[in-house]
Amino acid sequence: MVSANYFDALGIRPILGRGFRPEEGTGRNAHPVTVISYMTWKNRYKGDPDIIGKTQYMNGVQHTIIGVAPERFHGTFIGYSFNFWVPTSMQETFDNTGYKLEDRGARWIEGYAFLKPGVTQRQAQAELSAIAKRLENDYPQTDRGHEVGLLPLWKTPFNAAGGISTTLGITAAVVFFVLLIACANVSNLLLARSLLRRHEMTMRLALGAGRRRLIKQLFTEGLLLSLIAALGGIAVAYWSRNALVLAFPPSVPGITIDYPGQLDWRVLLLSVAICVGSTMLFALMPAIQSSHVDLSGALKSEGAGVVGGSGRSRLRSALVLVQVSLSFVLLAGTGLLLQSLQRMQNTSPGFFTNNVMVAVVDLFSAGYNLDRAKIFHTQLLDRVRALPGVESAALTRVMPFSYNPPSSAPIEIDGYQSAPDEQPNADYVQVSEDYFSTLGIPLVAGREFTRNDDENSPRVAIINETMAAKYWPGKDPLGQRLKVKDTWMQIVGVAKNVYYETKLEAPRSFFYVPVRQNFFVGNTLLIRTREAPAAITNALAREVHALDPTLAPYAADRLQEAVDQRGYTQRLAVTLLAI
Repeated sequence: MVSANYFDALGIRPILGRGFRPEEGTGRNAHPVTVISYMTWKNRYKGDPDIIGKTQYMNGVQHTIIGVAPERFHGTFIGYSFNFWVPTSMQETFDNTGYKLEDRGARWIEGYAFLKPGVTQRQAQAELSAIAKRLENDYPQTDRGHEVGLLPLWKTPFNAAGGISTTLGITAAVVFFVLLIACANVSNLLLARSLLRRHEMTMRLALGAGRRRLIKQLFTEGLLLSLIAALGGIAVAYWSRNALVLAFPPSVPGITIDYPGQLDWRVLLLSVAICVGSTMLFALMPAIQSSHVDLSGALKSEGAGVVGGSGRSRLRSALVLVQVSLSFVLLAGTGLLLQSLQRMQNTSPGFFTNNVMVAVVDLFSAGYNLDRAKIFHTQLLDRVRALPGVESAALTRVMPFSYNPPSSAPIEIDGYQSAPDEQPNADYVQVSEDYFSTLGIPLVAGREFTRNDDENSPRVAIINETMAAKYWPGKDPLGQRLKVKDTWMQIVGVAKNVYYETKLEAPRSFFYVPVRQNFFVGNTLLIRTREAPAAITNALAREVHALDPTLAPYAADRLQEAVDQRGYTQRLAVTLLAI
């Protein structure tokens, strides 16, 4: 979802049709129009030149296609490739977090801005900080403790590029070390070759060639070697520009991960700089050493003179030492990274993964409203729980280790006095009864949710240990209250801490609310089973088809697969190091 001026502000002109008009960003579900991506146009609509004005159903609502985005425009979440864009007026159709655009507690909106000529990022950040301070004073309930950050596009929190930035930084450092090792190796080879060319150097000097001319010739030869290597490197880079996606394709339905590798003038300029710089490293010193010829001694010995003397020997020894030292650093670093990856893989996320299946039934696209979805999910849960080999089943709004983060909101704790600059905040997720038993998350106090925790019963919540220790230190949090979006909830349980997004995250305040008190059309089904994945997938498909012949489950896989996918950046780093 984007504002109506999204394409105009970014300077993006659709190749067919138009972008959004100002009035299409107003109202509630009043403007069901969409701009589709180039890939959607090519793949789904076969490049139909008359696509403008045609309709497609999205989340059960018929949308009119008004434009086709350019081929190289993937959206502003770096690393993701979007299939279509809709105006923010269609929020109720596509977003079911419970927040509205006018809710000040919403934290899912990301804004974009171009700096005026001559304005630095620091100056713009100062202005935004002043605005954030005024908002904090005017709206302390929702804005206290929150700042507005101005970041380059690739550093924004909702993109996928940040996930591999550290990996690419490590890879760049490794490439630099390998370059130094290669330069030292080539320097040694050039020094060794100078022994074979000592007669040539002697004759050139005897015929009147100056040392500077010899150095220039040898440096030019080294530059030619470097240029050939650079051209080869650029060719390999071009052929493997999409290797990140091909090597680690995330198996996440509905989400396309895209790290487009583009060779532009900046890449070529950097290649030229590296070419010249590496030539300075590996060719200059051998050229200087090779030009140091004892002319009189060489002529007396008929060409068997010394080239470089003891200085050449010391230089070769130093180059060998550099190669060995840098190689040891690389091996040690790779070993530590492998050890870190193994430790992360062996770390338990805090819940069952291998014997838990994950599945989704797309009720949005089928046009289900909230009441129909509630009936469908209730009946499906009952049917799945009755299947042979199924130990338990539950629903969740956001499954652990998915690419969709849990909800986040400012909270109010009954009886807790926050600091003047503190705004209590916590992440949360909606889950059904049997969620904790299905995933094997222990409750250290209280009870799990039941089917009776619905919209007709008092609002309840289960918090994690970190939240209990932070807001009720040394006290029993059971029976205490917290408020989210003007709704008070009573704490009925305390769960063990678990990792919810990655195994690298720090413990944070987290709580769970009953999905029957906060129902959504789209939910994920979790099934703990003793059966093989294929068997339970087929059985689930039969149960879904029995409830609605037009529906079928998708994304049916073990939860372990999702956990492995979120660790792909670490595996990518190890793979790049191995290469």
